Amino acid sequence: MSNSRSFRLLSASRPLFLFLMFIARFGEARGTVLEEGFCAASAGTGCELESAKSIYWKVTNPTLSPAHFEDLPGFTRSAYRRDHALITTESHVFSPLLNWTNTLGAYLITPAMGSHFSMYLAKMQPKSTSALPPQNVERFVFLVEGSATLSCGFGCGHLMGVDTYAYFPANFDHSLEADEAATLVLFERRQSTLKGHVTEMVFGSTAKQPLLETPGEVFKLRKLLPTSPSYDFNIHIMDFEPGEYLNVKEVHYNQHGLLLLQGQGIYRLGDNWYPVQAGDAIWMAPFVPQWYGALGKSPSRYLLYKDVNRDPL
Repeated sequence: MSNSRSFRLLSASRPLFLFLMFIARFGEARGTVLEEGFCAASAGTGCELESAKSIYWKVTNPTLSPAHFEDLPGFTRSAYRRDHALITTESHVFSPLLNWTNTLGAYLITPAMGSHFSMYLAKMQPKSTSALPPQNVERFVFLVEGSATLSCGFGCGHLMGVDTYAYFPANFDHSLEADEAATLVLFERRQSTLKGHVTEMVFGSTAKQPLLETPGEVFKLRKLLPTSPSYDFNIHIMDFEPGEYLNVKEVHYNQHGLLLLQGQGIYRLGDNWYPVQAGDAIWMAPFVPQWYGALGKSPSRYLLYKDVNRDPL
């Protein structure tokens, strides 16, 4: 066979070759963790330690971690469009956070893509301290992994563990300190205040928030902030059992920022259908069609930013 013919055959079969390599690497990954919460017999102590991990450990250790794509140069599930973005874990770029000490951050959503808010991950290392947001910027913090001490003035202190959160109005003095490693997700935006309404600091945990009615839907909903007009956004925790999905195919003026905390599924954004898993972040612009269906053998949970209580004009 001539050299030129061999080259043509190799070029034609390259997509199939890359696909087969992906299946092989994916098989190796599933050999240790078959599904969320299900381990292979050969996994050894990994299974024994499973119960000791944070409930959101897959946010920072997804099933398909970047190492499993090492034989697929240039591969990513991330996508950016005019009205939405999917930012997956293999695309995260961490760098030192401005004015924070010993902390790396990865911005997942910013006004550069068209949003009016920022969403980022902060990885606090041992002996690290947070910085304040810019003037007139409010902040919401949700702890995904580890623990941190929150200080907010005289007589105000809280130990933050996984699944706890805090909201700070604009120009509210506060700080977070981590003796050990901790991972946070933060939402920040320039606060839109209403005359006669006072916004207060909030501290809480997901488990202590009541389940709310969701007429026509099957998912479980918790709201982490008060629903009064004082607050210009809210953070929702939404839970889906395997096979459950959104009934409404939403199209609305509100923006969303989403972090998938547990599980996996399919997210529709516009005319695109994206497989998603724990650790994936999504930005949804106003009026982009959106829908979610939960897949796999374990429940799905995601954290969702939504602007509320303000006239769109």
